[in-house]
Amino acid sequence: MLTAVLSLTGALVFGAADFLGGLAAKRIGAVLATAVASLAGFVGLALATPLSGGEWTAADLWWGAAAGLAGAVAIGLLYACLAIGPMSILSPLTAVVSAIVPMLWDFAAGARLGPLAPWALGLALVAVVLVGFVPERGAVRPSLTGIVMGVGSGTAIGAFFILIDRTSDDSGLAPLAVNCAVTAVVMFAVVGALALRSRATQRTKQAGMPSADAPKDADPSARGRARGIRLAAVGGLVNAAANALLLFGIRAGELAVAAVLGAMYPAGTILLAAIVLKERIAPVQWAGLVLALASAAMLALA
Repeated sequence: MLTAVLSLTGALVFGAADFLGGLAAKRIGAVLATAVASLAGFVGLALATPLSGGEWTAADLWWGAAAGLAGAVAIGLLYACLAIGPMSILSPLTAVVSAIVPMLWDFAAGARLGPLAPWALGLALVAVVLVGFVPERGAVRPSLTGIVMGVGSGTAIGAFFILIDRTSDDSGLAPLAVNCAVTAVVMFAVVGALALRSRATQRTKQAGMPSADAPKDADPSARGRARGIRLAAVGGLVNAAANALLLFGIRAGELAVAAVLGAMYPAGTILLAAIVLKERIAPVQWAGLVLALASAAMLALA
């Protein structure tokens, strides 16, 4: 019961963090948004770690660092695909993939699949097809690039769950703080590399241009970039809170159950995208979204 409460709460908080990250990526680019979010998350977790208690070992910190590398890939791809949009379609796609990966890992490690698991996997595949199929003119349509990034992000998120699960139950929030620190270092290194490449190849362009990975509609103004950084920072703090809830959910029960219930995060993203961005979704896509969430619930029961 505790696992379900913590994981589902973490999922809703994750949805809000992803929405903020997607908005930030539209303004300052996915790489910089990920770097800022990770740094903000590290600051928040570093302050909260002493309050969480517990004792950690070097192994816990190493597993947290490995999870940080997976997180860098996961969040970078996630923010990039959400910036491309539509958020309400690509977010559930990453969720389904992130739910399946830990479950298959448990199965490969010797765990037995429940009777509902094969049906849930089949339902998940149908859901992926439906959310990508747009028969109505004017409905939102995910691009192939967005879909590929979504699948890659979901796989990396699943890897993050697997790695963070290797930390001891008594390690508190320390592994998550290391996770955010590693992610921030990696992403700021990428930001620096992109800046150097941009300076070398685009010397004739005006100063203050958007980051090298920014989308074409990014706001190049100082005000737009400042707003993007603020969104990324807030999203990073919200993401850190979601990670903490999911970590405690994993420690309270089974990895597969916590990861699959944590995959319910698109509910928060979809709601915010519909309210704030007024994204229109075709009925067949709504059916796919419902099936995606239903498959995640079935996987939890399996």
